[in-house]
Amino acid sequence: MTQTSPASPLSSLPFLKGHGTENDFVIVPDPDNAIELPASAVARLCDRRAGIGADGVLHVVRSAAHPEAAHMAGEAEWFMDYRNSDGSIAEMCGNGVRVFARYLQHAGHVVPGDLAVATRGGVKRVHLDKTGDVTVSMGRAELPEGEVTVSVGERSWPALNVNMGNPHAVAFVDSLDDAGKLLDPPPYSPASAYPTGVNVEFVVDRGPRHVAMRVHERGSGETRSCGTGACAVAVAAIRRDGADPAVTGTPVTYTVDLPGGTLVITEHPDGRIEMAGPAVIVAEGEFDPAWLTETAFA
Repeated sequence: MTQTSPASPLSSLPFLKGHGTENDFVIVPDPDNAIELPASAVARLCDRRAGIGADGVLHVVRSAAHPEAAHMAGEAEWFMDYRNSDGSIAEMCGNGVRVFARYLQHAGHVVPGDLAVATRGGVKRVHLDKTGDVTVSMGRAELPEGEVTVSVGERSWPALNVNMGNPHAVAFVDSLDDAGKLLDPPPYSPASAYPTGVNVEFVVDRGPRHVAMRVHERGSGETRSCGTGACAVAVAAIRRDGADPAVTGTPVTYTVDLPGGTLVITEHPDGRIEMAGPAVIVAEGEFDPAWLTETAFA
């Protein structure tokens, strides 16, 4: 990670640490998009033994300063340039956008209430409570046609293909232990369903409109929580249970338990999906940019 202008190198770079239902992030404030974030630097920041440790990086940039977000600057001042822990770029992160919004409040860029955040998955509408949950309008789910199967070892399950701005395969199982260790991406078929990989959710029932899940996040492995995954799981459960709001005309809410906490997902008759849950800033500090150079890790 280096400053783009070599004439005035930085002796230190600020960072913060935050989490949403224990899906944790390194936050890198960079309003003017003056910091390069190669995949290797992101991976080192996220390394839990040799780095700060996180499931991903939230690169905080003004939309007008980022070439991928400039077209959204009229709607949203801030762009969430999100990276998975392996350094790969992701379209969207539901827990991440809540933590991103909480950071903007923490830094004094916004006040509690309604705001818009630009992401690679489009502009997301966010409501910030003063101290409690953050609610995000996650847009509408897409349900691509075609059958999908996911596997763990010798066992396979049918899965629903749900796109929440990023791809998901949702499988209902008898026990969350059926998901195995989730260290490696669960195999899926057909390969053509997810040409750039997929987030895989394994789901069990806990009660009426109440489910629990584990997830393998594309580019990060198993995480304690996944916001877009919880939305995909709720959409799949709603379809399975015959409660599609577009058909019934009534909003439906599901509680989704994750290893790191609980999210509440509501789908409206027009297809809009809202996600509510906590977002916390836990620490802030500085690091030496040289720490991320190749020689520093030799």
